[in-house]
Amino acid sequence: MRTAEMMNAYPAQINLDRELLARVVDTVMACSQACTACADACLSEDMVADLGKCIRSDLDCADICDTTARVLSRHTGYDANLTRAQVQACAQACKSCGDECARHAEMHEHCRICAEACRACEQACDELLATIR
Repeated sequence: MRTAEMMNAYPAQINLDRELLARVVDTVMACSQACTACADACLSEDMVADLGKCIRSDLDCADICDTTARVLSRHTGYDANLTRAQVQACAQACKSCGDECARHAEMHEHCRICAEACRACEQACDELLATIR
């Protein structure tokens, strides 16, 4: 990914640590991909009807992660309150999705992988939240 390269090329001041910010954006995008793939894999399972909540959680988390990555990639007119709220929403979506996928992790490898991606994303968001002023 070119996230760090783009952060370093930004001509104006960024109010957050650029290295941390780039790492969080990459983690958020990886989570989005894992959630999208997990939802699709759930749809291929024989017991798809039992995975409705997991699929919904995956898709919600993927959408929130995508939006978070876009918000974190824009710095002109930076609004710490908006950024904080978006990152908090992302952390919560990742927690919820991670918990739901963990419920299915023993039966479905894709849910185990997704739960791990969600936990990593939640942690990255929490790390960034600690720096937003």
